Amino acid sequence: MGRLVPAVTRALDILELFLDGDGTLSAPDIVRKLQLPRTTVHELLTTLAARAYVVQVPSQPGRYRLGVRPYQLGSRYAEQLDLAAEGQQVARTVAETCDETVHVAILEGADVIYIAKVDSTHAVRMVSAAGRRLPAHCTSVGKMLLASLPESELAARIPAGAELAGMTENSITDPAALHTHLAGIRRRGVAVESRESNPDVSCVAAPVRDRTNRVVAALSISVPMIRWSEARQEELAGLAVKGAADLSERLGHRGAA
Repeated sequence: MGRLVPAVTRALDILELFLDGDGTLSAPDIVRKLQLPRTTVHELLTTLAARAYVVQVPSQPGRYRLGVRPYQLGSRYAEQLDLAAEGQQVARTVAETCDETVHVAILEGADVIYIAKVDSTHAVRMVSAAGRRLPAHCTSVGKMLLASLPESELAARIPAGAELAGMTENSITDPAALHTHLAGIRRRGVAVESRESNPDVSCVAAPVRDRTNRVVAALSISVPMIRWSEARQEELAGLAVKGAADLSERLGHRGAA
């Protein structure tokens, strides 16, 4: 575990002071409460104000209140909590329909993180867990999320010269081949992964959108190869699309994707 950065710790201490009282503070208040040098407090307030974490109160010169940035961060946190909770409910409904393992995942960097999961009742099923992180390019949810990115952002996350680690011999490890594959996913609107993260499992995924039409997650259905076929793939693709649309509607999305 790395060391704590004193300046960051002090800035966070200042922000947390706003949780008490009437929500406004002056520099002398902060100096007194945190026992910090006056110059340090002024420099930290100047920095926090420049990044919209605090703003001066117009009617009270010398006093500060929280700015818009903490609100934005809190809203994003709330969105993720809603996404996980709603995702778990929708995943359960989809899993009850197809009796296969259903995941909901989000993109972080070049990886996916599973935030919801419901298991199949079959004895032979995919073994995974919510909270697990996997390379996005090796999973159907990850490829769906990568395909939904603007080209510039995709290039930043998967540069042309990147070395892509494979999880099985079927994983796509060439960035150029991956970009071509993602273009096909954009056209189809669904992503298929055939034994690319697990040699015994294939998956199909569809995009989940929020009220702004932004793709914020993907929903997938994972099937052991003993129950996988072209016909089953088409059937599950339809269920994944419907499940993703249901979750999108819960998040406030309206209209065609």
